[in-house]
Amino acid sequence: MNAFAGPSAKAPAPAPEPENNALFDTLGATLEVGYDTRYYFRGLYFADNTVWTGLNISIPLTEQLSLGLGALYTTTVETTVPDTTGLNNGVGDFDYSELDLSASLTYDAGFAKFGLVYTHYEFFDTFSGSVFGASAGQDEGALTGADEVGLTMATSVGPVNLYGGYFYDFRIGGQYFEVGADLPIEITPWLSIVPAVKTGYALNYYTDGVNPNAHPSGFSHVIPSVSAPIKLTKTATLTPYVAYNISLGARHQLNAQDSEFFGGVKLGVTF
Repeated sequence: MNAFAGPSAKAPAPAPEPENNALFDTLGATLEVGYDTRYYFRGLYFADNTVWTGLNISIPLTEQLSLGLGALYTTTVETTVPDTTGLNNGVGDFDYSELDLSASLTYDAGFAKFGLVYTHYEFFDTFSGSVFGASAGQDEGALTGADEVGLTMATSVGPVNLYGGYFYDFRIGGQYFEVGADLPIEITPWLSIVPAVKTGYALNYYTDGVNPNAHPSGFSHVIPSVSAPIKLTKTATLTPYVAYNISLGARHQLNAQDSEFFGGVKLGVTF
């Protein structure tokens, strides 16, 4: 018994940690799925009750430069435009689906992040053509695809995140400017409340051939929103939100509702 009781007894050696032979610690990827009661893009209405799936991958090239690759597919579960709107030429329910493919370079300058992004949009049911009844040809509402390049910037001032962007659409020669801000407020270690606001300015950006009374250029919209990210696990976050789209000069004659509440939820997983 004495052989095991004295100070000369050794503690058992700790188990060795498993070796990490992987090429990367993580893939730098985010997979998201979501649902929106209304689909607004840059202040322009597209469809109701949309579901979507997106995948984004960030690949570090240097300590400051990274390459981003992304894909996003959106489709409507059910969209009904009442005849009283006068926008659908008698069309009731309609289909809408869209695929976005993007590639980007992001440079972290420390005080801000700058991005260069290229995006291809594929409109399988035409660009809102079923809503507006746009004829085939050069009308913007009848497009089946578009390509754009954008410049983006993101920074923070204290607790406030600021971001902006400029986008040029090669298909229609239109330009779009966007600025926004948000303020994450931590409620618990797993719950935050994030009020945000975004607005944009359009220059000949998706109005021609859709509605002759629409302004070809001007402010598009203001959209205040509140989201509530909930950390379910270290890698999974559930985010419900509510927003209010306020149509401005470049969108007054295009949207079925000039201003309205809408909302949705998304689940994101990083790996």
